[in-house]
Amino acid sequence: MKKTALFITLLFCGFDFAVAAETLPANGVQANTIKITTRPEILGLWGMDIPGNKKCVEYYNFRGGNEVVVNSGKEWSAGLYDYQPSPDNTLEKWPALVMQIKYENNEKDCSGNQVDQSGEVSQYYVRWKNNSTLNFCASEADDKCFATLRRVLP
Repeated sequence: MKKTALFITLLFCGFDFAVAAETLPANGVQANTIKITTRPEILGLWGMDIPGNKKCVEYYNFRGGNEVVVNSGKEWSAGLYDYQPSPDNTLEKWPALVMQIKYENNEKDCSGNQVDQSGEVSQYYVRWKNNSTLNFCASEADDKCFATLRRVLP
């Protein structure tokens, strides 16, 4: 019984070795197939509660390829964003976010407003409270922050 188990083990080990040997290039050195990509920390789905309207959340979906989709009530908009992190990861210079809305369906948003924002460009400073909460600010001064976003999905 022990000889049969040993033979089966050697058979499988030999088979794995043969498959591995067939996949190696002619020079016998396997190429590195690991690809490392970095992504902005703002990537993901974020939600912003609207003061005075607890039934409605404005969502910002920062996607790969610098695309952003915003949903607020019946309003849907899509555009591009550019996130510039702090150059030295300190608060001496806050990260910046620029968004340009390319398309908007011109429906009412969570605040009850109906404004076509197609073509608008907005710039914000981003103040990180922690990994799952950030503020949009008009300037780098603490008292100029006007929106708090909470991470919904990574």
